[in-house]
Amino acid sequence: MTTTATTTTKLTLPNPVMTPLALFLLTVITLTNLPLALAACECGYLASVRPNETDTSTHTTALFTDVLETDFSRLLLADNNGNSARSIVGIDLYQHTPHWAPQEFNLTKERARGTYGQMFDARNVRVVESREGRRSRGQGGGVGVLELLVQSEIVEGMVPVAELATKRRDVMWGTFRVWMKVSEVRGTCAAFFWYFNDTQEIDMEFLSRDFDPAANRFPVNLVLQSPASADAGHDASSADSTAAGNFVQANLPFDPTADFHEYRFDYLPGLVVFYADGVPLASMSASASGAAVPSSAGILMLSHWSNGNPLWSGGPPEVDSALQVKSVKAYFNASSVPGHRQRREEPGASRCVDPAAPGAVCRIPDVVPGNRSAAEWFFTEQGSQSLRDGQKGEEENGAWKGGHGSGGWVMMWWLVVLVVPLAAGWTEGLF
Repeated sequence: MTTTATTTTKLTLPNPVMTPLALFLLTVITLTNLPLALAACECGYLASVRPNETDTSTHTTALFTDVLETDFSRLLLADNNGNSARSIVGIDLYQHTPHWAPQEFNLTKERARGTYGQMFDARNVRVVESREGRRSRGQGGGVGVLELLVQSEIVEGMVPVAELATKRRDVMWGTFRVWMKVSEVRGTCAAFFWYFNDTQEIDMEFLSRDFDPAANRFPVNLVLQSPASADAGHDASSADSTAAGNFVQANLPFDPTADFHEYRFDYLPGLVVFYADGVPLASMSASASGAAVPSSAGILMLSHWSNGNPLWSGGPPEVDSALQVKSVKAYFNASSVPGHRQRREEPGASRCVDPAAPGAVCRIPDVVPGNRSAAEWFFTEQGSQSLRDGQKGEEENGAWKGGHGSGGWVMMWWLVVLVVPLAAGWTEGLF
């Protein structure tokens, strides 16, 4: 039997932010044998980050205080008699999940940078009954799947497309994961991404026209949008973007149209790491290659679109095409958003009283090759206190009002200990 050693890098903090309190908390958490996740998780969520795609035994860890989980498959729940809603379409999603907003706007072909414009229609975002759901009716389980539809029919010179965005705009450092299946219909772009503006964006994009099963070719485009790509006409694959380490095309070891898989990226200060089913695909480092790693808070998004551009999406598709999503998970540190007042209520004494207590910090289970069971794990279903409280959060008049966890805030001293040092430039994880 052979044993593979795991190397964990240690965090080096700038001296000005290493307060006695920070030293105490970091020491306590580091020396504590943390459970997987059987308690309140009131002090945060610990992620394993693997920045080296060629040496998967090397990892760092990062602690995140906020959580946003959506299991779309359970938005259509079958009762014991097998009865359930058949679909949830467009703005009706607001009644079923507080975290997401279907997008509605139009782009001319000039703005869309394609042969056609784009019509982002909320009705193209829907939760419908899945094949698995039809088979499992009467078992009380999740039967739905989120679909983002690209229609084949051109409407007023535009392709009807779909996009979904988080209501929260304060999403910063974090680990972001989607469980989805890409359409095999040629001529669309499926995207899972984080967005601040056109020059601060983290993308995982799948161009169905590039898939070639006969050649086992299933590329995914990993992108950091940057000033260089903007100067090149927003061509993320330009020579300048590639040379700067802002673009990598990785070939997946599986057919992404045949089944659901987890796609993930970790956004850390100065570093972005991309994964498929837990395997690192690429890392982009500001210090190593000068990559344009963002430094702002933004939103998490899903998109499925086409504009007829022969250099990217191709299309439009000959038949309607659907990107299918079962779940999205985000564990992150929130940051104040310039221009948007943040109203945060005092959490009370129960929030992170003792980071050394069993279950106060919860490890995030990872999907790994040969074991995808973590895709079915949700802290919501395990009774995470921070998540339960955070589910109460909602956007009100442009200000975020919420509980801890998903609602977007933690005790002020915890923000000082974790978020401020992260913003100061931690680049190697937290422990």
